[in-house]
Amino acid sequence: MGSCFSAIRIKAESPPRDGLNSKNGSIEEKVLSGLSSKVSSRSMLISPQTEGEILLSTNLKNFSFIELRTATRNFRPDSVVGEGGFGSVFKGWIDEQTLEPTKPGTGLVIAVKRLNQESTQGHIEWLTEINYLGQLDHPNLVKLIGHSLEDDHRILVYEFLTKGSLDNHLFRRASYVRPLSWDVRMNIALDAAKGLAFLHSEEVDVIYRDFKTSNILLDSNYHAKLSDFGLAKDGPEGDKSHVSTRIMGTFGYAAPEYIATGHLTKKSDVYSFGVVLLEIMSGKRALDKNRPTGEHNLVDWAKPLLVSKRKISQVMDSRLDGQYPSREAMKVAALAIKCLSAEQKFRPTMDEVVRSLEQLKDSEDITASGVEKSQDHGNSSRSNRNGSKQHRRSNNESLNGEGSTNQTPSSASPIHT
Repeated sequence: MGSCFSAIRIKAESPPRDGLNSKNGSIEEKVLSGLSSKVSSRSMLISPQTEGEILLSTNLKNFSFIELRTATRNFRPDSVVGEGGFGSVFKGWIDEQTLEPTKPGTGLVIAVKRLNQESTQGHIEWLTEINYLGQLDHPNLVKLIGHSLEDDHRILVYEFLTKGSLDNHLFRRASYVRPLSWDVRMNIALDAAKGLAFLHSEEVDVIYRDFKTSNILLDSNYHAKLSDFGLAKDGPEGDKSHVSTRIMGTFGYAAPEYIATGHLTKKSDVYSFGVVLLEIMSGKRALDKNRPTGEHNLVDWAKPLLVSKRKISQVMDSRLDGQYPSREAMKVAALAIKCLSAEQKFRPTMDEVVRSLEQLKDSEDITASGVEKSQDHGNSSRSNRNGSKQHRRSNNESLNGEGSTNQTPSSASPIHT
């Protein structure tokens, strides 16, 4: 089953997410926490200062509560596709042109996120998400269609992504969840990197702050999109090197300097990307106390192994059954190590990460093309030799499969469920 937000856990209460707590910064991050009032000539984002300005500054559909109740069949329990601290996500249907609710199974499938009514922090994140996703458009960002605010009902409406979260595909061990192939994993990593690079660009200048596998959603073709922008922040203003903020995020993904100081930079996102890249390679969660002693923290355990050609296999996901190019795995490991550098100045930018992953993909394509041409040349030569002996062979004998290749590629093909 592919749910749009099936594994996303958003803390709707005012305490920071997943246990990260801050002794730095003001407790009073107001409604526009994360939405600075800067208007920069280099930024495509308009940063409104009031709730009304946020809701009016986007081209999003303003749904009524009744419309969404109809679209989700009265928020029926069997329409729920995800739950978390923020509330529940329901599957619904609307007309693709008018955006009016339609009968189940007809029109455009949507994911309707209904926030807990009692949460003040949830309202802040609700507004933050509208501000960013209401203005930004990119193939690797989830599409926000609309919102609703009536009485205490805060709702967001997204496109529905059928394959659900990357988290589900990497970590669920159910028999019906087939492991992702190496090629698909690398394509997902590249898609996610492109999404972060777009956010970090000068034109956008946004720090995502909550990059993790449960916030990476997959469409029917396993193309990845970033979701959940409730913790996103504008980048530092002027000559400032960082944004000072309350420490919020998820244990295991947050950069060490951010946890220590509350200083947030784009390199904080790069560190989180390194953690996710390690999870993609290993099929293991960033933190898991059920693993043997010394392996609870994936980064601490895996980093010493990634530098060794002999030991890297200990890190690789066993469900890949060795179906990955070892040289490529070493290059991905080297990239992950750079992203996870303790000092942020040694981490690459997301643009550099994208280029590295694209080069890997290009080299893989060239290798595959070279193998194909070599096989074609071999087939042609054999065909010519066979032609010279045609008077001694029947047509059936000459087409008996000699010289044909039907080899399994080094990495498993993309899965389809």
